[in-house]
Amino acid sequence: MGQPEIRLGGIESENHPWKIRLVEHPKRFESSHFRAAKATARKILHTMDDADLPYGPRPLAADAGAEAGAANSERWEMHHGGSLWVKGARGWLMYRARVGIEWSMQFCADPAKVDRLRLDAAELVDAFPLTLPALAELGYERAEDLLRTPIEDADAVEAWTDSLFNSCVPLSHGNHQGILPSVPGEHHYPWPVKGADFVRYDDFQLWVTLPDGTHGAVAPVDRRGSGDGHVRLAFVPEGSVAAPAVAEAQERGLMAVLPANSDVAMQAFALQVAPGRRTASGPLAPRARRDGSRTSA
Repeated sequence: MGQPEIRLGGIESENHPWKIRLVEHPKRFESSHFRAAKATARKILHTMDDADLPYGPRPLAADAGAEAGAANSERWEMHHGGSLWVKGARGWLMYRARVGIEWSMQFCADPAKVDRLRLDAAELVDAFPLTLPALAELGYERAEDLLRTPIEDADAVEAWTDSLFNSCVPLSHGNHQGILPSVPGEHHYPWPVKGADFVRYDDFQLWVTLPDGTHGAVAPVDRRGSGDGHVRLAFVPEGSVAAPAVAEAQERGLMAVLPANSDVAMQAFALQVAPGRRTASGPLAPRARRDGSRTSA
């Protein structure tokens, strides 16, 4: 099978190789909108108890590549993921917008469609009347103007993209931009799978190494304690040997399932099975019965 036809300057070719150049970004400046939003988000995060943080524990400086012992012991990375911060009776909460606008995606964003996000955010904030006074108290006085002003041009899209209501999903470096086999980040792995990192049991291994050496994610096929050790392939990279099977399963409305005695299932349930057992099916190990906490990646 030949290479796809590529047209270059009017010349047709079937064997012109793919070429990908790695080039530097145009200089990305931090807008005043983003600086103000980040400063406000960090003030909010410092008022929150660890148990109330949206995505796992506070990151340490070393987690973000900073030197251990740096003066700023917390190093959040702010993800442009649709961060709808509101103040409720029990304190600050963060909801996710219908869609977040990544920084580079603002350049293809239709102002009319972004304005729908503004209207959604305004309706949510209006349901939490403590929010705007609390933001003003923190020095983020532009919040009401952002929520009430229709988005009609590129400047307004930029202001919304870098605002507190889009740009400040607080993540550790790994959860933001990490790549397996270390930590899977939201930029590289699909959110419906990555999101499970923040609700899974500590003793279930979501991310596994597949037989071909690639890394994927699995899910149990039944509830905890059922004794069923089969696992469903929830995500595999395109280059994986398993990718065609997962794609076919999705196309046909089926599940791609691995047996309970497979290496993948044993990885996933390793902390839930007794030492020496050769299958993930069966009763929970005693230590696993006691484990009910939740985790982040």
